[in-house]
Amino acid sequence: MLAAARRRALSNRWTYVISGPSCTVIAAVAGNVKGVQLSQAFVKTAAGWLLGLMLAAAGAIVCINLVSSSVASPQQPVKEYLAALQKGEGEEALGLLRAKVPSSNAAMLDGTALQTAASKMSDVTVGNPESRGSNRVAVPVDYTLDGSKLHTEFLMERTGTQWLFFAKWAFVPTTLPTIEVTVVNASEATLNGVPVNMPNGRNTFAVFFPGKYEASLNGTFFEAPPTSALVSTRDGGQAPLNLQTRSTKSMNEAVAGKVREFLDSCAAQATEQQRLQPDCPFYHASNARVVDGTIKWAITDYPKITIEPFGGKWVVAPLNGKATLTAREINLFTGYVNDLNVEHDFSFTTQLDVDADTVTVTPMLTF
Repeated sequence: MLAAARRRALSNRWTYVISGPSCTVIAAVAGNVKGVQLSQAFVKTAAGWLLGLMLAAAGAIVCINLVSSSVASPQQPVKEYLAALQKGEGEEALGLLRAKVPSSNAAMLDGTALQTAASKMSDVTVGNPESRGSNRVAVPVDYTLDGSKLHTEFLMERTGTQWLFFAKWAFVPTTLPTIEVTVVNASEATLNGVPVNMPNGRNTFAVFFPGKYEASLNGTFFEAPPTSALVSTRDGGQAPLNLQTRSTKSMNEAVAGKVREFLDSCAAQATEQQRLQPDCPFYHASNARVVDGTIKWAITDYPKITIEPFGGKWVVAPLNGKATLTAREINLFTGYVNDLNVEHDFSFTTQLDVDADTVTVTPMLTF
């Protein structure tokens, strides 16, 4: 009987066998086995929880480090600032830079002008921050601007903590740099594709950095070749953009056309009036008597036009040309009649007046 009870207990440890004096022993064995299994299950559960907590802590540390080195890093405001420049969003860029706008023209601080300034920037590399003490770091940026390799450092400062764990970084407040533009004998110009006013031929513009700023003049009558400056630091220090204004081809052609018209008219009138000394820049002096009806004047070399600035105005340089006289003349001593064909140099000046869409040329003759 005892043997049968043991076999049943071993085959089913959780069944109490009431059969003789051995039942108490079998129940005790079964209880010990159950206690061991419960302890093992608890240990496994606790170990699982502990492992989970360790993994969660490790993940949190990795996450904090990742956020601190990316969106909460000193480089992040710099990246956002550069992106705002390239999008032409001046208000956002100004807020990020925490910059003061100096007393100047603000035409370059938004929209097309700003976007154009940053459009030539490429190969941008934002480096690791470098400590400058007092909760400040310098963020180096290397880039290519219109083919030139440049380097700019942005000074950042820690301004607090966000989300309990992450440092908050911002630009150290500064003042925007400026560039000065001058233009000869003009009251307007173009800067980064935007028309700007130039009172008395001069103006100062606040600008963001880094950026390229190109000035030019593209008028109907006067123009200036483009001149540019690369601004890479908050200190500015750029030489003035001096526009060397000159007359356009159409302006020169307009003045040349009026001069030709005047000379041709003068030659035709002298021929019609049969005058050797007409009210023109050219004349002929002779002791011989010219046969009436034979005088003919013609312009054989028209003046070349040069328009120059002088005393805040535009003037035409002295005009030099050649006129040919043909006629028949009688020698008063011999009575001999011969054909006259002479070329005379002449020179005169003009007064040039230009308004918005009209050019006036007034010949100035002296006798």
